[in-house]
Amino acid sequence: MFPKTTLASLALSLFAVEGAYVGARSGILIPFESPGTSTRDNGIFDYRQAIVEAHYTRNKHLDNLITFDCNARRITSDECADVELPSAPFFKRQGLLLANPNDSQYPAVISIGSDSQNFTVIFDTGSSDLWVSNANGCDDCKGYQAYNSANSSSSHAVDGTFKIQYGGGATASGPIFTDTVDLGGWLVVNQTFAAVTQRTGFPYINGVLGMAYPSLSKLGAPPFIQNLLAQKFIPTDEFAFKFSPPNPHTLFGAINPGLFNGSIEYRTVNTSLGYWQLGGGSLLSGSDVVFSGLETIFDTGTDFIYGPADQVKAFYDHIAGSQLYDGTYGLYTIPCSAIPQVAFQWDGGAAWKVTQTSFNLGETQSGSGQCIGAIAGSDFGFGNNVWFVGRRFLINIYSIFSFANNLIGFATLKDPPP
Repeated sequence: MFPKTTLASLALSLFAVEGAYVGARSGILIPFESPGTSTRDNGIFDYRQAIVEAHYTRNKHLDNLITFDCNARRITSDECADVELPSAPFFKRQGLLLANPNDSQYPAVISIGSDSQNFTVIFDTGSSDLWVSNANGCDDCKGYQAYNSANSSSSHAVDGTFKIQYGGGATASGPIFTDTVDLGGWLVVNQTFAAVTQRTGFPYINGVLGMAYPSLSKLGAPPFIQNLLAQKFIPTDEFAFKFSPPNPHTLFGAINPGLFNGSIEYRTVNTSLGYWQLGGGSLLSGSDVVFSGLETIFDTGTDFIYGPADQVKAFYDHIAGSQLYDGTYGLYTIPCSAIPQVAFQWDGGAAWKVTQTSFNLGETQSGSGQCIGAIAGSDFGFGNNVWFVGRRFLINIYSIFSFANNLIGFATLKDPPP
């Protein structure tokens, strides 16, 4: 249970008597590596990145619906094995591999195994499992970091097979293992994860560390942060995100009051679907409430804010000069000179703003004067009024997620994005 290494990114440590909490006093701080977005460095919208992410996000949540029903025994085990999502007219995957597999994400580094195999993964509140690529028998894993169980003396195979099956032929599947996972120098033993030998249709992800509730787990294992708590590395199973510069990071087991002003607005999570989900949401454009009574699911694995296609269309109808840019992916343009002031609000609380810079995904092409808005229309199968709120919202706030109390908290950053 003691730290393997001392890292600059690790908060001040406290070691106590046997059986007591032995983790980091101020939590375990993990910095993001070269975070990316759907906007290129030259300010132009990266269409290719956006559609790859749209495909992944849509399919992830469609598959989560099936996983939840399987875990809740709403459908039989045979039906779970046979179910297949309908194909959808998303991008042709060939030719869309990205130079950096995590270009449009906020990746972080973990190590797995006694030999410290490094993996750049996404910390994803929209899923619950840890998976990486497999070094053995994976023709699709070329160019990705891959786990070699033979090189780790602490690796143990687990019965069963992990499988994510998406529409349009996208799959990730492979054997299940337990092994030691190193997070910022702290070694979590017997962590269950998958090392996939097939990863068709996942063109930009090295791996995923899921942070949603266990009811979304295909592995039937506790999410990683709950093992951090059980092995007494953190005092509480909460975590916080700061996506804005400088120093974007995740903090496990604590919050940092030095990064925000005022009090934290906490809201109770609806855990019925296994997500970090809040009801009573409203979407504002300026001072106008465009929609109310929204169910909002917080997904750190996506850059966008996704809503049902009809509601997103109605939202952009409120914005002068907006136009449909791509009907397949629900993308809209807005005049770059008139970016709207957008905000979310829950149960009459504070209006948490999405800055104009955050809402603007970039110009469609140099000199066009038309920019892509961060709200996109896509139907994930959850029905009306369900929105998926990604990093374009979260970058504007300090956010806290608490398993123990089933709460999400919002606070005002001391150094907000422009």
